[in-house]
Amino acid sequence: MAANRTEAAQVISDVAQSEGGTTKGSKSAQMQSELTKQRNFEETATNVGSKLDTAPGTITKDDAQAVHRAESRVSGGQQPASGSITSQVQHEAAVNEGATSASTTAAPVNSTAQSQMDRQNNFEDAANKIGSKLANEPSNVTKEDADVLHSREQRAFGHTEKGGLAAQAQHQVAENEGATTRSAAAPVDPNVQSQMDRQANYQDTAAKVGGKLANEPGNVTKEEADLLHSREQRAFGHTEKGGLAAQAQHQVAENQKP
Repeated sequence: MAANRTEAAQVISDVAQSEGGTTKGSKSAQMQSELTKQRNFEETATNVGSKLDTAPGTITKDDAQAVHRAESRVSGGQQPASGSITSQVQHEAAVNEGATSASTTAAPVNSTAQSQMDRQNNFEDAANKIGSKLANEPSNVTKEDADVLHSREQRAFGHTEKGGLAAQAQHQVAENEGATTRSAAAPVDPNVQSQMDRQANYQDTAAKVGGKLANEPGNVTKEEADLLHSREQRAFGHTEKGGLAAQAQHQVAENQKP
């Protein structure tokens, strides 16, 4: 794992150098963000997974929420797959809470604790809905969505996490409002729009293949490298020496070695 992280950091460093430094919105910045989220998820999953293996009866709802939040940041808000570490922890937490409830029928739940649980449930509901929207239709995320998520996270945990889902939603709203303002100001020339589309296609592929280069380089395929090369060529009229497409092609050659 440490070796993979070192390799990922080197790839990001190389991309940053080819870009002349890391700037907001650059490929290297996006890759670094994805790597950080992946590391956070791995550390959380390792800690809670160890607890799941050695003392499953102590798994709590807080454990389940911590793993779920970390995985949501990596997956873009998608629901955890059946059998994943998140779904296992959620199931174990539910079993433990059921056992606790059954053993304490004589004592009602403290109203303060119940209120806190309700606030966390409200946040999780909003996070699931808006996280899915961020992943699948980000241009439709509204200011109301971001405000609801921010408010519920604040009420549930007493603060909002820097770089968390509420912050991501607010950033997306700013992007959407900026795009709306630009499109309302003047019609976009078809040639310009076509170029924008080509660059967007490249950025989308670069983010996916770049993330794979950083986290699982041994699984980068020739098809992915070829697609990245093609989209970079279409977007910019050339491919950059030592750039992400070149790195992907180099990785494929390494993977194909006996």
